[in-house]
Amino acid sequence: MWRTNWWHIKIARHYRLFMATGWVIDHPAHARLLAPLMRELSSPDDVIIACERFEVRAMIENSDGHMPRRRTVWVPRPIGKGRWRKAWKRTKISRKALKGVDKVISIGAPLELRAAPKNAKKFYITDTEVNHLAHRLSKPTDIIIPTHFNEKLAEPLMKKKARFHRIDGLHGHIHLQPHIRPIEVSNPPEILVRKLIGDGVHDTDEILPIPDSWFEGLSINFANENEVEGNPWELDLMIAQMNGVITQSVTLASEAVILGLPTLLVSKAKRGFLDRLQEDGYPLFIARDYDESVLAAWLAGIHLLETLDIPNWPNTKSEILDLIKH
Repeated sequence: MWRTNWWHIKIARHYRLFMATGWVIDHPAHARLLAPLMRELSSPDDVIIACERFEVRAMIENSDGHMPRRRTVWVPRPIGKGRWRKAWKRTKISRKALKGVDKVISIGAPLELRAAPKNAKKFYITDTEVNHLAHRLSKPTDIIIPTHFNEKLAEPLMKKKARFHRIDGLHGHIHLQPHIRPIEVSNPPEILVRKLIGDGVHDTDEILPIPDSWFEGLSINFANENEVEGNPWELDLMIAQMNGVITQSVTLASEAVILGLPTLLVSKAKRGFLDRLQEDGYPLFIARDYDESVLAAWLAGIHLLETLDIPNWPNTKSEILDLIKH
């Protein structure tokens, strides 16, 4: 009897290990995006590969009620001095942590796809066409991109020998929910501002400083990178209480506008999702230089909230769930 039970346990453990998934969280936005997917698909034998970043650690440590608790393995962020040594160390750690998984879910992080078991299914999710180094390094079996993805900006990725899947909507449509935004504008208007450190692989040449003069006459609430106070999971609730947003972050800009907030993005960035947001009539204003007319248009937009007609919310979450659970 004991021998039979022991073998049953051994077989069960082997089966659970075989069905385990590795979830790669390389950025705080990845935690928000993967959380609703993990709540529906994750099993207790899954592993989280988490990048050692201030905001990522804050989200993992405060994940109760947002994301299932799973064994978490921390890996270095391969940027700056010694980045190739960090990349080698990260790959080594990830290879050991992912041993036995049959699926890896990664958002723009290539090293875990290279470290995953040979026969594992490897999903590479991205909406960032210009993340060329990651695209080149990735070895996915499946690539998930949005319908508005600008292929001309992402040639290294589009040449990959993998199955391509397209989903409608933005990444924010997966983890956010429509909010009732304030109709009455405060006096002075309440504005959320997010500044970036600018040490990312692809954003160094995109970031423009935000002139202090652009804050005049506004009540400013800072949520700068690595300086967000309170629960990092509630940033969307904080956004929804504002009258507008000024940011250097394309991710925050996209999330703010689909929540209905007039948003001024100060950046040289080019993304397919930015084009779609403007084409669909979202209140996104992009200052790719210090054009005062863009600032003036955004300020006017703040006072026209009641006239905004936000497009219907696409069912992006169901689309991506159907892709990765099979």
